[in-house]
Amino acid sequence: MRRQLVIATLTALAAFAASVRAQDPGVSVVDFDKKKGGSQKIHELGHVVAHDGAWKAADVELEQDRNRPYAYLCGFVNFDFTIYDLSNPSAPKQLFRWQIDNPELHRGIGAMDGKYFKINGRYYYAQSLQFMQGTPDADLGAVIFDVTGLPDPSKVKEVARIRYPQSPGGFHNTFAYKHSDGRALYFATINQSKALVYDLEKIVKGADPATALVGEVPNPTPFRQIGGGGYHDFYVGYDPATGQDKFYGAGLGGYSVWDVTKPETPKQLFTITSLGMDVAHTFTPSPDGRYAVTETEYQYTPLRIWDLEAGQSGKTQNVDIPISAWTADWRDLSHNHEVRWPYVFVSAYEDGLQVFNLKDPKHPVTEGHFYTCGCEHEHGFGGNPDNGWQSTTSVEQGAFGVDVRNYDGLVVLSDMRSGFWVFKMDGFTGWNGHDYNMPNISSVQDWDHGPEKAKPKVTSE
Repeated sequence: MRRQLVIATLTALAAFAASVRAQDPGVSVVDFDKKKGGSQKIHELGHVVAHDGAWKAADVELEQDRNRPYAYLCGFVNFDFTIYDLSNPSAPKQLFRWQIDNPELHRGIGAMDGKYFKINGRYYYAQSLQFMQGTPDADLGAVIFDVTGLPDPSKVKEVARIRYPQSPGGFHNTFAYKHSDGRALYFATINQSKALVYDLEKIVKGADPATALVGEVPNPTPFRQIGGGGYHDFYVGYDPATGQDKFYGAGLGGYSVWDVTKPETPKQLFTITSLGMDVAHTFTPSPDGRYAVTETEYQYTPLRIWDLEAGQSGKTQNVDIPISAWTADWRDLSHNHEVRWPYVFVSAYEDGLQVFNLKDPKHPVTEGHFYTCGCEHEHGFGGNPDNGWQSTTSVEQGAFGVDVRNYDGLVVLSDMRSGFWVFKMDGFTGWNGHDYNMPNISSVQDWDHGPEKAKPKVTSE
């Protein structure tokens, strides 16, 4: 009966989400077999056809300081990354491009995920990499560059490489985090049931990465049918209510929340496991940790919205029924997302950039969209291994990564087919959690001061 209830609930939520999508007043009627254009609230500022439009644009990262208008675009099978100057968002200017040595000898996903960080007044960029066993650099997880001297490309210097020979295959996803104890930490996924935690200051100062590895976060919910599995994506954030640094991990088998206040000895808090969670992909909480948005990587799946209160308070060890869901098109699949409460910015594969509102978490409402792929539904890349992993019936094509600049609301998006995009949304001129009665906490880090902490309560004598 429990299984039937969950299935019925998810089915109803998917139908509800599809109806919500149709209520967007800014959405015009489109040809859903080849979507084009956008809604009234979303405005294209700039577009770069990266890598000649081939399947090679992976994730995207924005710097957040006002005097550093730089964006980083990862390149899948080119095994590279490109730095753009967005001083003029309508005309992104390429400043620098790096590519792995002897790219013709490498095989694998390549440059997957990039994160910038700041230590002692200097700026750095860490590019994660994934290469197959039997090819060069199979044990290489990331290359770190000092980018303080931008916009002068001659001043971009490689400072470190992180290798992890115990688990060849590199780092799939990463997260650079300013911990409440002051350390700059680097969380990375590997081909094992855990995530690694590195001290970035030690690494940029020249320490052996093996000695800078300060902790490991286990994945307690591996999908045993395929021999175990690690985390895919994750988020790390400070919880002012509890005074804890928390790790929100998505992986094969479900989602798991850990206390990483002491990353050397992480403590499990609770999980989200239920039917349909076998390929958990992305897990992002609200600034206060009360709600979360999750994605599972298979077609026809909406983004699920969860109330985490019972787990965060210790009332339950597992949360298993979402409170709502959202989808751009029930036939498709959304990929990654960034939460700037109450807005959720989504890189939605075939459905391009999508934005929805969680002001009422039980009733998500679409704010707007812009289709960036212009691709035929489920067409994929013709099954050509030189163009990507997709078969002829895949919806995993199009918008891949998304990021938001907090001080002015600029949105950037990477599309596997069409390249690099820059957008603005009407009414969204920047984000600070305090404007929404929330902590000022998001994926954006305050590298100078650390996470915002709860103010001590004033008690009367």
